[in-house]
Amino acid sequence: MFSDVSGLEVLTLVVMAIIIFGPDKLPKLIQDTMNVVRKIRSFADNAKEDIRSELGPEFKDFEFEDLNPKTFVRKQLLGDQEDPLGLKDMKDSLDIRSVLDDKPAAPVNGRSGSVSFEKSDPAPASTGAPLAPGERPPFDPDAT
Repeated sequence: MFSDVSGLEVLTLVVMAIIIFGPDKLPKLIQDTMNVVRKIRSFADNAKEDIRSELGPEFKDFEFEDLNPKTFVRKQLLGDQEDPLGLKDMKDSLDIRSVLDDKPAAPVNGRSGSVSFEKSDPAPASTGAPLAPGERPPFDPDAT
């Protein structure tokens, strides 16, 4: 939450707090603020425990973090494994810098990462005849 606050900004806030509230009132203000934060946390913890107790024993392993959509989808689709679908390898192989630098992308699963958008010869009209074994079906690049 506060990972983007630098040390200089924190120091500026401390100096401003000392100037605004004064060194005499600042410890009392910090203590009051911490008490409010503790009360809010205790209210939230009590509410969570009340909800768990009302749900009953069927939901003893219920976690409120699972209600986050990202966590829910990750848990339901991917299960307990780290990356069973290989999405991390696919994400690592996609390099936007190579596209921006007009360099060919790294091959994925033995295939080249470059794509040609040039028009090829049109596919012959389908006659409805079955394909011979090993024959590729007609491909229309305009249809995709």
